[in-house]
Amino acid sequence: MHISRMSSSRLFALLLLAVLAAGVLTACGAPAAVSPEAAPAAQEAAAPTAQEAAAPAAEEAPAPAAEMAEGNAHESPMLQEMVKAGSLPPLEERLPANPLVVQPTESIGQYGGTWRSGLRGGQDNAWLLRTIGYDYLVRWSPDWSDVIPNLAESFEANAEATEFTFKLREGVKWSDGTPFTVEDILFWHEAMLTNEEYVAVHPVGDPWVSPISKTVVDVQKVDDYTVKFVFAEPFGLFLQRLATPSGPAPSRYPAHYCSQFHAAYSDDLDALIEENQATDWVNLYDLKCGGVPGTPYDALWYNADLPVLYAWDIVTPYGGNSTQVVAERNPYYWKTDPEGNQLPYIDRFVAEIGEDVQVLVLRALNGEIDFQDRHIGSLDNKAVFADNMEAGGYHFFDTIPSSMNQVAIALNLNHKDPAKREIYQNKDFRVALSYAINRQEIIDVIFVGQGEPYQLAPRPTSPFYNEQLARQYTEYDPDKANELLDALFPEKNSDGFRLGPDGNPLVVDVQVTAVNTSQVDTMELVQSYWEAVGIQTNVNSIDRSLFYTRKDANEHDAAVWGGDGGLDVILEPRWYFPYSGESLFAEAWKEWYTNPSGVGSLVAPEEPPAEVQAQMALYDQIKASGDAATQAELMGELLQMAADQFYAIGIVLPAPGYGIVQNNFYNVPSPHPGAWLYPNPGPTNPEQYWIGE
Repeated sequence: MHISRMSSSRLFALLLLAVLAAGVLTACGAPAAVSPEAAPAAQEAAAPTAQEAAAPAAEEAPAPAAEMAEGNAHESPMLQEMVKAGSLPPLEERLPANPLVVQPTESIGQYGGTWRSGLRGGQDNAWLLRTIGYDYLVRWSPDWSDVIPNLAESFEANAEATEFTFKLREGVKWSDGTPFTVEDILFWHEAMLTNEEYVAVHPVGDPWVSPISKTVVDVQKVDDYTVKFVFAEPFGLFLQRLATPSGPAPSRYPAHYCSQFHAAYSDDLDALIEENQATDWVNLYDLKCGGVPGTPYDALWYNADLPVLYAWDIVTPYGGNSTQVVAERNPYYWKTDPEGNQLPYIDRFVAEIGEDVQVLVLRALNGEIDFQDRHIGSLDNKAVFADNMEAGGYHFFDTIPSSMNQVAIALNLNHKDPAKREIYQNKDFRVALSYAINRQEIIDVIFVGQGEPYQLAPRPTSPFYNEQLARQYTEYDPDKANELLDALFPEKNSDGFRLGPDGNPLVVDVQVTAVNTSQVDTMELVQSYWEAVGIQTNVNSIDRSLFYTRKDANEHDAAVWGGDGGLDVILEPRWYFPYSGESLFAEAWKEWYTNPSGVGSLVAPEEPPAEVQAQMALYDQIKASGDAATQAELMGELLQMAADQFYAIGIVLPAPGYGIVQNNFYNVPSPHPGAWLYPNPGPTNPEQYWIGE
């Protein structure tokens, strides 16, 4: 059975079609026709403001550059010069037998230029992954409706969804010219998934273990370009997981390079360990090749010598005193446009590192950022961006968020302090805090009237929408909040703050990342609401890295993040039960589910209550099923249990998002999905973006 459109992908497509316009735009800045089935997307998109309506339209895309008189016009002039100089093989020797042909969003592009972008601090790897690091065995289609071939030119699964076979593109090469074959995938499996010393530091998790037994996937070579992944039981979500940021591993560890840093393949690593100031060979391997994709340390962005399969190759990495990350075109990139022109069109990607988001905003206003939404695309920046469009030479593009909440407040139900743990695990306490919040005032003051009061629940246009989960306890009712709190903590001190069981004031310390100013501002209002009902509250605005350090060590009273999982409900259930490290409300329960041995974790696993375990069992059944209808039914049950548990507190349903794009920067689809699991803009094929004169 060929499953580039398998049944579980169809479920995901149905979920997204409820909120996405049919297809992506055929012209930047002009909406595509909306089918009756996609009408909810049009309803959910906010009407343009007067400023937006008056904004300048994108320039009409000019024709691509004329063919060069000499050399191969199907490759970048900079590569033609290298071929002429004899430092690079001809194009026909660099492309695979069957290149992936990318259909441009608007037009065939022209070669050249630098994509200027920006990073926030020294650990903003997520933007690099989203822009220049999204090429896996499979990928999402640009409209997020399907899993499609990529490095694998085809794939299929057996009827039981236990075996997945991938046919690689023959002739694909790493950025140093070495062929990419099944041997590289086998190396990853042997060196990282099944090597005891490595696994002792990096336990194997989803999607590389069977859903129920948690046994590691078996990887089998069929021939040099065909590989089979075999699971102990059905894994109905495997292909979808491969298309998310969880999926790059099989195609990101070049055996010819990485083996020199691995004890199983190199006899003497002592000199390299000392030279790189590593603690042991595992640490050395992580510095040169490993780390964990999508986490603060990932060797992809810190080691410029590591060969890659991406459109651009890092030449100036993160680390040290770097003020920018620079990547240049990969001369061995394996994609072309329909006319046979090797991609990417753009020569270089340069991301300036700024410690302050306002620095990025000012650079964008000055026309120094070509295309970006991350960090700068907040509601409070939109008016000033609209006013400055003509001077800055840019226009807006739209994103349709998968997020279901701007501000998710997670009390730590697994707090290290037994007294606080008991308080936070009391559902009435959480309900009282929710009633105490004036959400409409927050929406009006912080989110300029955009959004509506909402808990942590699938978006209204999702097939998984649950009215109770979405709307319960969202009304502003301080009397009800006081009634519940009076029953729990009736005693107060002279300042009006409630006293806990130990006779001391009950204090909630809230951690929020400084980079998200709307969340910081929201929590300052929440602080006033909670203190009005007698709960002393401290809001700590901290760096993202410190936020994660404290969260990962389970050292937080409460933590604030965004509400992922509004559309990608089955793939991102972090707020619906303790599913991953992003389930900020119960890190120890999550650890019991994902890593019961506790190996490599800062948090000791803790057995959760029966009702939480029941949700975990339901999700295991979802992962084990290859039937879309069964998955949907089980997910509905899990969500109803989440409604009854009310783990964490939401504030506001997000309005559509936006970013800015220079008027001479082409082939950016608008709108396109905005999500971590659809790591936008990656699935929109940034390699086909191009820059005009």
